[in-house]
Amino acid sequence: MISIREFAPAKINLTLEIVGRLSNGYHQLNSLVTFADVGDVVSFDPGEPARVTVDGPMAGGLSGHPNILETAFSALREEQPKLVLGAVHLEKHLPVAAGIGGGSADAAALLRAVRRGNTGNGVWGQITDWRFVAGSLGADVPVCFEGRPCWMTGFGHELREIAGGAPSLAAVLVNPMAEVPRDKTARVFRALGASQMRVLIAETKPPTFSDRAVLLEFMRARGNHLAAAAQTVVPEIAAVMDALGGLPGIEYAAVSGAGPTCFGIFPDRGKAEAALPRIVAAHPRWWAVAATLG
Repeated sequence: MISIREFAPAKINLTLEIVGRLSNGYHQLNSLVTFADVGDVVSFDPGEPARVTVDGPMAGGLSGHPNILETAFSALREEQPKLVLGAVHLEKHLPVAAGIGGGSADAAALLRAVRRGNTGNGVWGQITDWRFVAGSLGADVPVCFEGRPCWMTGFGHELREIAGGAPSLAAVLVNPMAEVPRDKTARVFRALGASQMRVLIAETKPPTFSDRAVLLEFMRARGNHLAAAAQTVVPEIAAVMDALGGLPGIEYAAVSGAGPTCFGIFPDRGKAEAALPRIVAAHPRWWAVAATLG
């Protein structure tokens, strides 16, 4: 069979509001999610001996971390034993545990590749609810499976389309490549100390954006509720935000998710690419790329 390639784009939380914490420990959130044109690549060879291989500039960062692609394989086998599986290869370009959904994007790309590889496999060899399987792999996997701008609510499991889409944004993504604890996200939420709720609050209507100016105004107003807590867990975030804030032409900067990756928004791709060398020259050990979000 022909090898199937799926792009696994970086997920960027343009906004992230934590509404509260339920007694079971889950946090309710509202988040405007978009995706970058930079990411990992998953290749799937259906029918080959099942295995997972990894290479790429960020492959070393996966050492000591659970292999979410192996977990995805197990979930697929359990959900539908008649699926045709095979060999998977991951080209790892995104930093690990970076707040941009790298592992979730990889798992989602594998699900899409397996779905493509099983087209025509017959009704008994199909999965009817791919989003359910995605949700079993992690809170961010469903939105990464969609791979388009979404309004994410609840525990991250409720996704709503942005009517008219979201205007594209030129950005610089920066990660300090600091060591982060394996339970980074859990620590960030503990540091946040969200108040407990008895029941879920009714979901809000998805926002709409007539142009990028309206989108930027929305981002500034909503922000990221995890930003301060993330900085207590990874103090290097402060240096990244300072570096972004000093770039010429920058319009807005924020932490993505639980960090430590931050993003800066520029008027256009040319200005983002022109600003990038300043970050690279001043901080050569950081990961920094220009990207388009949309």
